[in-house]
Amino acid sequence: MALNEKYLRDADRLLADGDYVQASEKYWGAMAEIVKAIAALRGWKHFSHRELREAVSLLREETGDADVIRLFSIGESLHANFYENFMKPDDVKIYAEDAHSFVDKLQPLAA
Repeated sequence: MALNEKYLRDADRLLADGDYVQASEKYWGAMAEIVKAIAALRGWKHFSHRELREAVSLLREETGDADVIRLFSIGESLHANFYENFMKPDDVKIYAEDAHSFVDKLQPLAA
């Protein structure tokens, strides 16, 4: 959870500075870290991207909240943006809000 919080702070700072590529990766990192924290608590595998995706599917089943899987897909797009730099700044800003929503939804499950 400490990494989750650090990555969110760093991402928000990078976004404010106009570094959309680096902000994208930090938002992805924050999203991945909260999934890893929850998966670790539940004894689920969480060391590969495939295992993270499976953990998110399990969380969707557990919570009944389809937005969990949709928001995680946005995180994957942010991750891809780090490598390809294909998103417009306004799109990264919108997805940044979604990254925060994802973390907010999952925080109670990480306690």
